[in-house]
Amino acid sequence: MSKVLFTSKATATGGREGHVKSDDGLIDLNLVDPGSNSADKGSNPEQLFAAGYAACFDGALNLMASKQKKEIDSTLTAEVSLLEDSEDNGFKIGVVLRVEIKGVSQGEAEELVELAHGFCPYSKATRNNIDVDLKVKAV
Repeated sequence: MSKVLFTSKATATGGREGHVKSDDGLIDLNLVDPGSNSADKGSNPEQLFAAGYAACFDGALNLMASKQKKEIDSTLTAEVSLLEDSEDNGFKIGVVLRVEIKGVSQGEAEELVELAHGFCPYSKATRNNIDVDLKVKAV
């Protein structure tokens, strides 16, 4: 195993209709299945994954830009969808990453996003496991 830099912990109870809490208490959320038609308010695993992926990818993108001495301003939106999986009649997830970058041309923006996709730990973890669609726009 590689050298551990840090570890984050969260505990879930009750599945998709339960609760999740990080060990430091910063995350302390009720979970509500979006398909349940419940009036309850809460998050869901896809929303939490989207937040993590967006933050991680944006960090990787800005690192790649700084290595190329490019000053950018970026906004990243991760859309994580729960999909039917026809292979096992279960479920899977798919991701669309919408990246807007100021300060570079469209071609440079696309190159930076590809570099970030190769570097980002979330992208590495999902590679060849789920569909990730990159939508890049220089603004």
